[in-house]
Amino acid sequence: MTDPQLIPVQVGWRRGDARDELLAREWLVTNGLGGYGSGTIGGAATRRFHGKLIAALPAPLGRFMMLNHLEESIETAPGVSYKLSGDEHGGGKEIGFPEPDFLESFTLECGIPVWRYEKNGVRVEKRVAMPHLQNTTYIIYRLSKASPPATLRLRPSLKFRPHEGLVSEDVSTSWSVKTNGREVEISDGRDLKPLRLILIGDARLVDDPQRLPHVIYRIERRRGYEYEGPLWSPGVIEIRMKPGDTVGIVASVEEWDVIRAMTPDECFAAEQSRRTRLLEIAGQAQQDTCIAQLVLAADQFLIRPGTRAADTARVVATGDEARTVIAGYHWFTDWGRDTMISLEGLTLVTRRYREAGSILRTFASYIRDGLIPNLFPEGDSGGLYHTADATMWFFHAINRFVDYTNDQETLRGLLPKLVDIIDHHVAGTHFNIRVDPKDGLLSQGAEGYQLTWMDAKVDGWVVTPRRGKAVEINALYYNALRVLQRYLDEAGDQKNALRMEELALRARQSFNARFWNEKTQCLFDVVDQDSGGDDPAVRPNQILALSLPHPVLEESRWHAVVEKVQSTLLTPVGLRSLSPGSPDYKPRYDGDLRSRDAAYHQGTVWAWLIGPFIDAWLRVNPGEHQKARAFLSGFEKELGQTCIGSFSEVFDAEAPYHARGCVAQAWSVAEVLRSMEKLARS
Repeated sequence: MTDPQLIPVQVGWRRGDARDELLAREWLVTNGLGGYGSGTIGGAATRRFHGKLIAALPAPLGRFMMLNHLEESIETAPGVSYKLSGDEHGGGKEIGFPEPDFLESFTLECGIPVWRYEKNGVRVEKRVAMPHLQNTTYIIYRLSKASPPATLRLRPSLKFRPHEGLVSEDVSTSWSVKTNGREVEISDGRDLKPLRLILIGDARLVDDPQRLPHVIYRIERRRGYEYEGPLWSPGVIEIRMKPGDTVGIVASVEEWDVIRAMTPDECFAAEQSRRTRLLEIAGQAQQDTCIAQLVLAADQFLIRPGTRAADTARVVATGDEARTVIAGYHWFTDWGRDTMISLEGLTLVTRRYREAGSILRTFASYIRDGLIPNLFPEGDSGGLYHTADATMWFFHAINRFVDYTNDQETLRGLLPKLVDIIDHHVAGTHFNIRVDPKDGLLSQGAEGYQLTWMDAKVDGWVVTPRRGKAVEINALYYNALRVLQRYLDEAGDQKNALRMEELALRARQSFNARFWNEKTQCLFDVVDQDSGGDDPAVRPNQILALSLPHPVLEESRWHAVVEKVQSTLLTPVGLRSLSPGSPDYKPRYDGDLRSRDAAYHQGTVWAWLIGPFIDAWLRVNPGEHQKARAFLSGFEKELGQTCIGSFSEVFDAEAPYHARGCVAQAWSVAEVLRSMEKLARS
């Protein structure tokens, strides 16, 4: 059994920390379907994605905001009331922070958010959880036995909309509220699932409908989106609390019999048990609380694609289970590239081998003309295929999966598909993705498309087109050929194995002849650009030429590449996407969409790149694992800074390296976890 002392507790805020951090630090709970609940520690919704229940609904709806906000206060005597939550409205009003000095701490306890409040003898604890594979959120409060009796008041605010939808659109004027004892059903007049509430404790809904006209979402304003709009509230939930009482609400779009199936205590016990099992399965997590926290963070990205019912049915019909990876919260769906890069850290390091195999087989079912999907749009069952590297990462993910599991049955099923992928690349497939017959290198590029992971695009402007022969795509291509050659050898298919070897040898020879830049003593980022010439920009992509299991770069140049990347790109939270001093270098990732996309791959730090960097660094510094651990020190601090217990997508390129982008990103968590586990084993 897992030692209770090693169950991770991550502190996100303590009394005495800056008040503004109540708006800057966020929490996240998920349900294994892509649904989630999220907000700031202080309770104010600063993003359009902040809400207590964002349900994963079948296509074409996708993820839907069903319960936006709860205004929370507790009254201990007539005229004595304390706010637990904050909010922000327009009309010249200042932001409403929670009661000063009432919040004592915010922590994650085995990944479950816990708020503890204490003032003038009143002690209240609040917890939030989503049962696994349910579109349901439990928000539960417990009054200390030493506290006086109190009345908890909760005002829910609503606007049913796609979670990325406009906040400025008006709320429905056709709301209906049905009550049956402590059960409440709320509809907005459309053909949508209703929001269902169960009130826990001595509770009632006081009918007091209000339209809240000017709710402000400050981060959306900073990011250049529309940021103000109305919500509607049906009334106030009043709950009388005696010392020791556990009360609250259950919010759901499930059927009533499902919602009634568990009490709050049963829900939290089930979720605690599920998480504890994940830690036990992961093994190494029992020895390191930081790794344990990341094992729980990894769980948030592994989902059943509940919004794509038809696709799920097709996979299930084969006797398999549909599984995929959410690339990031709040706005990403499942992306092929992110999934394949993340697979080892999320599923293999954590020993969730069955899910790893299901993910690979699910994506294999979507292969079209030699490509796996780049992404699945929100609420859509069809994938988009504009990617040149995701399919090459697919080979890498399969290789890691087989090395961990020796699952020969899955490999046999995938092998013909892998040969077909290479054949399509040699012959040429969509978006001018093809092997150049002149030198055997993999080229790509189509006007108006961004096909590599450096894929920022705004208003038709592809910021870093990188059309031609990109360094990391050819490193991945060579690695894929060597992986496939080995599997074909082992399967006795000598003819195809020899063909893959010939392709690999030619690609390696051409790579080392074409990509070395003598002037900079590192690798060109792209050669044979469609605009002419070779791109000498110093970028992190070159690290893959020696970090992958089959390095394409000749060994004599390994040290120079690592030295260049370390001296110009390394930060405490990952690698810069472009070296300082470059004409296009941007030190900050902030502002409106165009400003952000202009900086996205022009200096902005990417956390996931720390994994390939450590792999490459250890290749040229074998045995120096203790020194390599220093490269991860910034991430341990970050666990308590932005989205508590997880890692953001990107960071500013200069100190203090503010976290930006998605607050919880799959490949950031996966690659830091993989690296930590690797170094802990050494």
